[in-house]
Amino acid sequence: MNLLDQLDILSKTIGIVFVVAGFIQLLYYFIIYIRPVCRKEKPDDRSEFPPVSVIVCARNEKENLEAGLVLLLTQDYPQYEVIVVNDCSEDSTEELLTVLKSRYAHLRSTIIKQDASFRNSKKFASFIGIKAAQYEWMLFTDAGCRVAGNQWIRSMSRYFKPGKSIILGYGGYLAGKGLLNKWIQYTACFDTLRCFGFALCRMPYMGIGRNLAYRKSLFYQHNGSARHVHVLSGENDLFVSQAATSRNVAVNSEPAAHTYSAPKTEFRDWMRRQCEHYAILEYAKWHHLLLLWTEPFSRILLWTSFVSLCILHPDGIPYFFCIFLFRMSIFLLIFRWAMKRFKVKGILWISVFFDLVMPFIYAHAYILNKMLLNQQKWK
Repeated sequence: MNLLDQLDILSKTIGIVFVVAGFIQLLYYFIIYIRPVCRKEKPDDRSEFPPVSVIVCARNEKENLEAGLVLLLTQDYPQYEVIVVNDCSEDSTEELLTVLKSRYAHLRSTIIKQDASFRNSKKFASFIGIKAAQYEWMLFTDAGCRVAGNQWIRSMSRYFKPGKSIILGYGGYLAGKGLLNKWIQYTACFDTLRCFGFALCRMPYMGIGRNLAYRKSLFYQHNGSARHVHVLSGENDLFVSQAATSRNVAVNSEPAAHTYSAPKTEFRDWMRRQCEHYAILEYAKWHHLLLLWTEPFSRILLWTSFVSLCILHPDGIPYFFCIFLFRMSIFLLIFRWAMKRFKVKGILWISVFFDLVMPFIYAHAYILNKMLLNQQKWK
């Protein structure tokens, strides 16, 4: 077999890879990713709402609590409580909570003291908050989060329907300057698109801990975090992975139900968070992992095979480009709808570049997670 025959076989193989990868991509976009942006919200319209316990874990978060806690305490909702778990804070968090409790009767707090013989984690702080909760429905957010407005609890609670035990909400990031901020905006939007899409396909695999609700009885029904107590982070992600079924999860993308956090300002801090995220994914169901990895892997194959075909067969570039352009058009269309749904602005065109680099960066984060498996920390 001469060199020309070998190149012909190689180009045909790459062509098959290109077509198959493109087909897989379109399946994900037309079956999974399109669902969150095309569905119509169907909450219950009712005049009575169940009481809710809002749980916030905080460690040295005095400034964030000072900025965001008042909005949580002034929600337009008939009956709710806010529980702040002060986890070994060394700042003046406790003093702030004392002042606020004198003003707001529905604010409660508990404090965890530092113990040298015990390694505290956010998971343990969350468990303390759950134990202190008086009501069946519990809403979780972070101390550094800002809820969209005073309708946040009301909007989330409209999805507390019979048969539903977990409500997934959107947790975005505040817009700012710089490439890293745009990258974080993109990943939050795309990750939510994927998370909601899988849930709407009745394959829920995780929740966004910055904006999540579930029943207290469900927590105890599944023995809480007993199955993954040795994993220090991802308390809500892991619980949703173990307790979610094809029918007990609802998705809420209403603007009033959004929360927003200040994004990381250093790429290494963001990468460390991604490593923690992949440590959590190790405990996901095998079919979820297969589906989660197939899409970015097919994206890598699509990009690399497209470039390879253009080099090997420059005369076929118009045909290759048409197929590639169709996939990119579908991506931009659905991602634009997602940006509109999640109130994200200014990242549409740069998302083409992010679409290319995202699988490689996530693969890098996965490898780093393997290398730094024992270096997880409280976040």
